Amino acid sequence: MKPDTHPEYHEINVIMTDGTAFKTRSCYGNPGDTLRLDIDPKSHPAWTGQQRVVDTGGQIAKFNKKFAGIGVKKG
Repeated sequence: MKPDTHPEYHEINVIMTDGTAFKTRSCYGNPGDTLRLDIDPKSHPAWTGQQRVVDTGGQIAKFNKKFAGIGVKKG
């Protein structure tokens, strides 16, 4: 194996959407950094069975603006 080809593997803090936290090892960021999750198994519809609209960065607003006139008949 070639030396210096793998990223540094260190401990980080992960904060779930409900505020619970845990430590894990990852290549993310620097040692001791915090990763805040927007979606996790406690809030994702695939695990909860409930649909929920998550608008990250205005994607829904951008979609609605782009396609607002489709299907509207002009009189």
